Amino acid sequence: MGVMIDALPYLMDGLKVTIYIFVIAIIFGFLIGLVIALMRLAPLKILNWIASAFINAIRGTPFIVQLFFIHFGLNQLAWISFESTTSGIITVALNAGAYLAEIIRAGIQSIDKGQNEAARSLGLTGVQNMRHIILPQAFRRMLPAFTNQAIISLKDTSLLSIIGIADLTQRGQVQTAATYKAFEIWFAVGVIYFIVIYLLTLLGNFLERRFELR
Repeated sequence: MGVMIDALPYLMDGLKVTIYIFVIAIIFGFLIGLVIALMRLAPLKILNWIASAFINAIRGTPFIVQLFFIHFGLNQLAWISFESTTSGIITVALNAGAYLAEIIRAGIQSIDKGQNEAARSLGLTGVQNMRHIILPQAFRRMLPAFTNQAIISLKDTSLLSIIGIADLTQRGQVQTAATYKAFEIWFAVGVIYFIVIYLLTLLGNFLERRFELR
């Protein structure tokens, strides 16, 4: 117990890095997912093809391969120089974006087509219809899947320690090497991850209830 208490401040510093990367990555991941989803639904086939190719490439390869490609592969190019944190954020954002794109697409397509006809009859443009009518309704239906993907992305950040990011997992490795108390340190790391993910789940449930009341 004493080992865990002594290591806690050091591990919490790593947690700050984990949360920082996760928050930025999930925001960009949502924006990427929204753009890709709209491209998938666009009438132009070339946009459909680009979006489908991106989604299939991300979903068809392991996260760790994507991380190595972005951090080690792209960094070999003369005109690209990513720091570890930047590589981590980009990888998590792109990975989450591909999955969120399918969630958003399915959510938009789940809305009754009669909503589009009603919007046109009111003189709304396609953008106005999507912004004020379709997306707000779809978002309510997508919230559980959003929460699930956010949890997955948060867990994926634990792999970023491989490229030297001093996140929670990497701090756990350092403490284990320094104290030789693997059971205590990794138990503490697991508890911290569990608490954060549990709080994220509670936030998702809270948002679901709020949107159901509207």
